Amino acid sequence: MKWKLTARFLLSVLSIVIIVIFVNTAILIGFFIFQQGNKYDNTTSYSEENFVREFQQYIDISNGTPTVSNDGLQQLHQRNAWIQLLNNNGQVVEAHFAPEKAPAHYAPIDLIQVYKYKEFDVDTTVYVGSKESISYLIGIEGSGVTRYVTHFSSSSVLQFIGKFGLLIVIADLLVATLVGWLFGRTLTKPLHAMIERIRHLKNHDHVTSKMPGGVYKPVFENLNEVSKELAAHEQERKRLEMMREEWISNVSHDMKTPLASIRGYAELLNDGKLTTDEQTDYAHIIEKQSLHMQNLLDDLNLTMRLRHQQLPLSLTEVNMVQFIREIVIDTLNTPQYEEANIEFNATNDVIKHHIDEHFMRRAIMNFLHNALLHNPSDVSVTILVEDYSITISDNGNGISEEDLEHIFERYYRGTNTEQTHGTGLGTAIARDIIEAHGGTVTITSEEQQGTTVSIQLQEDKKE
Repeated sequence: MKWKLTARFLLSVLSIVIIVIFVNTAILIGFFIFQQGNKYDNTTSYSEENFVREFQQYIDISNGTPTVSNDGLQQLHQRNAWIQLLNNNGQVVEAHFAPEKAPAHYAPIDLIQVYKYKEFDVDTTVYVGSKESISYLIGIEGSGVTRYVTHFSSSSVLQFIGKFGLLIVIADLLVATLVGWLFGRTLTKPLHAMIERIRHLKNHDHVTSKMPGGVYKPVFENLNEVSKELAAHEQERKRLEMMREEWISNVSHDMKTPLASIRGYAELLNDGKLTTDEQTDYAHIIEKQSLHMQNLLDDLNLTMRLRHQQLPLSLTEVNMVQFIREIVIDTLNTPQYEEANIEFNATNDVIKHHIDEHFMRRAIMNFLHNALLHNPSDVSVTILVEDYSITISDNGNGISEEDLEHIFERYYRGTNTEQTHGTGLGTAIARDIIEAHGGTVTITSEEQQGTTVSIQLQEDKKE
C-alpha cells in the first residue's frame, strides 16, 4: 500500500513534468524562429546597418561622379567611420577617412570578403551600400558589432536537436523522478503510518504512536485520542465481561442452592414417617426457595428488557405522596423491617405524576430496602417527597468511592454485600425504570456518613 500510494503520486508528478517539457520545447522553438527572423534587431547592429543604408542621402552623383556632402562627412566623423565610393568596375573613385591599407580596387569577391570578415582592423566593422550605379563601403571603428559565420546542414542540425532534446528529456525525467520520489515519500509516509494505525485499531492494538509534524499532526492526534478511548472501552468491556461471568457464576450458585433445598425437602416429603407439622414446614421452605428462584428469573428478564428499551409502561396519574407513603407502610409491615426507623415527609399533600405504579414501586422499594438491608439495624432512613423529586437518605455506613463509581452497573455487587442475597441487578434496574419515566437518579455517599438517593421526576409525563 505504501509503494502504491508513492507510485500514484510519482505518476502524477511525471505527467506534469512531461507536459511542461512539451510546452517549454514549443516555446523554445518559437523563440528560436523569432530570433532567426529578427537576428539583426540588436540595438547596436540595427543602428549601424540603418546608418549605412540611409547614408546614400549624403551621396550626390553628378555625371557619374559621386561626392559626399558636408553633412555626410560630419556624420562619418561623429561615428568614427570612413567611406570608399566605387564605380561599376570596383574602382575607388572617392574616399574619406579611409585607412592607408584600404585597397583602391575591389573585385566582387573582395566585397564579400570584407563584409563577412574584418580585414582591415580588429575593431572596425565594414558595411556595404549602394546608390544608383555607385557602391560604397563604410567602415565603423569601435562599433562593438561582431560577425560570426556558421556552416550547417539541415540533417545534422536535426540530428543534433534530436540527440540534445533526448538528453534534456532524459535528464528532466530523472530529476523529476528523484524529486517526485522525495516528495512522494514525504507525503505518503504519513499516509502509510495512518493506514497502519487504523489497521492496528481494527486488530484491537490500541498503542499510541509518535505524532509527526506538519499537516498530518491533527489527524494523528485524533487517531491517538480514538486509540485511547477504544483502549478504555476495551478495558471496560473486559471488566464487564469478567463481572458478567462472575455474576453468572453467582447466579448459578444462587440457583443451585434453592434447587438443592427444593430437591432435598421434596425427597423428605416422600418419606411417610414425617409428621403433619414437618410436612407443612418443608412445604413452606420449598415455596420460599421457589419464590427466590422466580424473583431471580424475573430480574434477569426485566434487566434484558430494560437494556434493550423494550419495557412497556402503563402510565396512570398517581398522587406521589400517597404512593410513597403506602410503600413505607408496606415496608414497615414486613416482619424483616417492622423495627426499622423510617421518617416520611412531603412538601404538599397532593403531588401528582403519571407513572407506572408497578415498576415505580419496584424502583423506590429497591432504594429503600438497600438503605435498610446494607446498614446496621438502628439506621435512620428519611424519605422526602417534593414536587419533582424524591429523596431517600440514611445515616448508615455509606458507600466506598470505588463501589460508588460502579453502583449502577449490571452484575456489580459492592464490597459490603457479601452477607446479603441479591442478583446485583437491583440498582441498575431501579435506575433504568426511573429513566424510562423520563427522570434521573443520582447517588451521593461517604463512608460512615450515610447515603443519599436523589430521584428527579419529569414534569407530568403522560402516556
